[in-house]
Parts: sequence; C-alpha cells; structure tokens
Amino acid sequence: MTRDATRSDEASVAGVASASARMITSQAASQAAEENFPVALRMLPRRYRRHLAAVYGFARSADDMGDEAPVAERLSLLDELEADVARLYRLRPRPRDEVTGPSGPRGVPGRGVRGLAPGKAECPPGLIEPGGDGPRLAVVAALAPTVAECAIPQQCLLDLIQANRQDQVVTRYQAFGDLLAYCRLSANPVGRMVLHVFGAATPRRAELSDLVCTALQLAEHWQDVAEDLRAGRIYLPAEDLAAFGVTETDLAAASASAPVRALIEFEVRRARELLDQGAPIVGTLRGAARAAVAGYVAGGRAALAAITASGHDVLAGTPKPAKRRIAAELAKAYLSGR
Repeated sequence: MTRDATRSDEASVAGVASASARMITSQAASQAAEENFPVALRMLPRRYRRHLAAVYGFARSADDMGDEAPVAERLSLLDELEADVARLYRLRPRPRDEVTGPSGPRGVPGRGVRGLAPGKAECPPGLIEPGGDGPRLAVVAALAPTVAECAIPQQCLLDLIQANRQDQVVTRYQAFGDLLAYCRLSANPVGRMVLHVFGAATPRRAELSDLVCTALQLAEHWQDVAEDLRAGRIYLPAEDLAAFGVTETDLAAASASAPVRALIEFEVRRARELLDQGAPIVGTLRGAARAAVAGYVAGGRAALAAITASGHDVLAGTPKPAKRRIAAELAKAYLSGR
C-alpha cells in the first residue's frame, strides 16, 4: 500500500476527503469546464451550463482517478468517490420555509458550494444533511443542486465509477458486444444525465441517447488507438483484429498498414451507423436541449469524418476535426432534426 493510499484510509476514518482525491477532483472540475464545452453549449443559458459543468466535472474526476492517479491508488480513490456519491444521495430537500425564511430567500439552490473545514464540502442551500455527513469532495457537493433540481439518477454516477474500475482490470475486449457493454457504463450515463438537465428524459430519448453516446465513445477510441496502446489498453475487439489480420505489433507502428486502415474504416462505419440511428433524438427536442444534443451529434460526425480524411491512419497522429466542420455539422443536425 502506498503512503497516499494509507492517508486515504486515514482520511476516511477521520470523516474528510483524502488529499489525493481533493487534488484530482479539483483539477478535473476546472479542466472539464474548459475542454468539454463546445460552442453550442457555451451559448446555453447559465442554469444549464451550471448543471452540465457539475456533471462533466464529476465524469472527468472519475476518469482521472482511473487514468491519471498512481496505479496503486486508483481503486481506493474510486471507492472514495462512490462513498461520497452515497452521502450525496442521503441529502434531502430542506423544508421550504427554512430556505426562504420570513424575510425572503436565504439561498438559491444550485448556487454552488463553499468549502468548510479542509476536506469537507458544505451542503448547498436548500438541502440538509441527515446526520451531518454530507459529501466531502467539492466536485460531488457541486452536484447536489443538479441532483435535486434535475432528478439525476444515482445509477448514472455509479456506472461511470464502475467503468473506471473496469479499466483497471480489463485491457482487451474479445467481441464488439463486450465493448458495447463497456460503453453502457462509460458513455451512456452522461447522455442520460444531460437529458435530465434539460428536463427531457423519456424512455425513447434515453434509447436514442445511448446510441449517440456509444457512437461518440467509439469515435474517441478509434481516434486514440495509439494513445490507448501506450496506456496498455486496446479497445479494438480481438475478433475484429483477427478478421483483418491485424496484430498488436501492427498497432504499435509509426503509421497504419493497409490492414490497420481497413480495420479502422470498418469500425468507423459501425460507429457512424450507430450515430445515425440515434441522431433523430435531435428532432424530438426544442430550444436549448435541441442545440446541445445537436452539438454532440455534430461532434461525433466531425470526429469520424476526420478519421476518414486521415486515410484511416490513426497511428501517425490523432485525427482532429476542424471547427468549421463541427459548425457545419451542428447547423445540419439542428435544422434537419437528425
């Protein structure tokens, strides 16, 4: 056990967040706000941006605990994050008269949180802590207004944590179906939370959102084949590698061979089909929700187009779409509703 892992256990006993967890989640929250907000989302009303920032901050925190933390600490950090989610869902709404008071509002739910003692985050206005044991990590406490106002399902957060646990023990996927099951944990929960943020969650939209989010996750995997291999992971299904005569040694080359290019072309086509199946969700939405989801669809299409434009050589560099292509795809998706 590492020194930081020992400190994590000690922090848990003391009722505060560990130093490692505080550092990772703090960095992740700020980076998520910068990296995960395409133009379409930056133009949304502030109330939506605030909730989306809280969702992305959490998702990025889980990812960084699973990818960036010292290997020996990752599982304990993810356990710490899950325990904090449990504390979050033990919060309950404060009675209305306690929030407003006789002379007007004492606080508006969702204004964010302030730190109290080191390692302990304050329960937001409008919520109370049964037993006084609320979230210890600011990134989890920041979710409290979003959970309360948008009815975010707890399972979505737990699935994101589980996806990162899986990354610690599963580094290869035998079949495409296995990879889709991973996407159900790593990607689909984000889309479902976005629907809740906009008050647009329905069973049918959730199904379409899952298709879009899975396609986006696949597009990211196909862009990052070389980077993932350096991290010891291969998301290309083993059955597909065998079908196209591609070995792990081929994936470590400086540029893609003809078989690798053919494999990536095949995977891009499958991802595009999933994205096209889910894209009609845009047509079911209006206003800010329509713009936001059209932005996700546009980003996925532009990413897949960038891979195609590279000649499906994802080993020489990471194919990145041009902003003008994303803007064009956004306008097309928004206007066509798909």
